[in-house]
Amino acid sequence: MSDSSVRQPWSLSELVADLRSGRTTPEAALRRSRDRIAGTEERVRAWVAFDDSAADSLAAVRTGALGGVPMGVKDIIDLGGLPTRCGSVLRADAGPAERDAPVVEAWRAAGAIPVGKTVTTEFAFFAPGPTRNPANLRHTPGGSSSGSAAAVASGQVPLAIGSQTAGSVTRPAAYCGVASLVLRHGHLSTDGVAGLSPSLDAHGVYAAGAADVSLAWAALTGEPDPARDAHTTPRIALWNAAPLATVSDEMGAALASAEARLTDRGATIDVFPLEALIAEVTTAHPVVMAYEAARERSAELERADQLSAPLAGLLRTGAATSESDYRAACRLVAAARTELGALLTQYDAVLGPAAPGAAPQGLDATGDPVLSRPWQALGLPTVAVPGLRNAAGLPLGLQVIAGSEAAALRAAVWVERSLNG
Repeated sequence: MSDSSVRQPWSLSELVADLRSGRTTPEAALRRSRDRIAGTEERVRAWVAFDDSAADSLAAVRTGALGGVPMGVKDIIDLGGLPTRCGSVLRADAGPAERDAPVVEAWRAAGAIPVGKTVTTEFAFFAPGPTRNPANLRHTPGGSSSGSAAAVASGQVPLAIGSQTAGSVTRPAAYCGVASLVLRHGHLSTDGVAGLSPSLDAHGVYAAGAADVSLAWAALTGEPDPARDAHTTPRIALWNAAPLATVSDEMGAALASAEARLTDRGATIDVFPLEALIAEVTTAHPVVMAYEAARERSAELERADQLSAPLAGLLRTGAATSESDYRAACRLVAAARTELGALLTQYDAVLGPAAPGAAPQGLDATGDPVLSRPWQALGLPTVAVPGLRNAAGLPLGLQVIAGSEAAALRAAVWVERSLNG
């Protein structure tokens, strides 16, 4: 195996089909996961702790929708019996969580088996952990849900969960070349999650492709799998993100190529008409995030000398932000949400780049979340779609935004199939 790439995602759809047909068993799936971790973890470094009791849970999940699928859990989310250390020295001596967070309980009810905790950046902000990008070990996997994205991209598990406050799920998925779904804000309880911003924090899930994420979401919610309805050509508003960031030439070319291929497949594609509005929302997002983070993490703010400079800066900025500025930012976002909602009655989805480009080289930074900020502020579900690459072979991810998880997943699966067909 090449040292430069250990990317080999494990299809959730294929595993679930094999489990349901009896071609494999939960025991065999767990064994495969552990073997793959043993063979790649020294290079990928996606995990901070393993649940030695995972095998004890297998008998209880044979009838679950996912029926014994191994899963990773981001280390800001409580997993009963293991500490929640949040990638921070402040939690280095944390004892084990007494119980699962509600979101973990929901995944267990769907049949998933948590096998351990995955690396997060410090309190889900910018200071990176040791994880490397399976597509190229010299490049960042992104953050903050770096371990979950890398664990899925390297085939250590076919499913992992994370969280997003700015771009913590979408960006790692794009960099590592896997799919992700960020759920609508408030869709599931965030109790038991060490978040940053109550009005922005949302749950996320990773799997190999959009159809795999769609299957996972259906298993979690009990709703029909949107992938089954992904045969209708969608009407798409194409967002090139030009006012927000310098999108790389290769990402710009990839987006143009995708537009041409999707049009050939019958999609109706128009230029996204609300660029100025999205730019305004993007400036409001950091105000809301900093203000709420200073209050959500007030205990850590009191020990800011033990935090990384970026996190200490965020909390101090938030503490200095006036309530009137915070309220103004919230009002701007609320008004924009109404306007975007009206647009999404005319289009099935918005399609744009998931990150300004491919994963930057180096492990000292996690890249720029700017292209996720507006959609996260608006609380809309987003799906990262893999499949495109630059000349060096690094993944280039797109993102699909819609008014509901089902609509986003239907459009994302259609896009994925059209790009790969």
